[in-house]
Amino acid sequence: MSELKYEITEQIAVLSDSSKGWTKELNLISWNGREPKYDIRDWAPNHEKMGKGVTLSKEELEKLVEVLKVL
Repeated sequence: MSELKYEITEQIAVLSDSSKGWTKELNLISWNGREPKYDIRDWAPNHEKMGKGVTLSKEELEKLVEVLKVL
């Protein structure tokens, strides 16, 4: 399995904190040198480990925001 490379290009928001020090964050991340996308996932302190998450294009994020407004 090849190494996953990522660069957090913009830290947008911390959505929550856990008692173990992990944070759920919304960030703009470049995965394997590609164009940055919006990403929501759990991160260990200093971003040395990550949990499962979801990556969204700008259009997908805009649609999600639109849907959440009606809830």
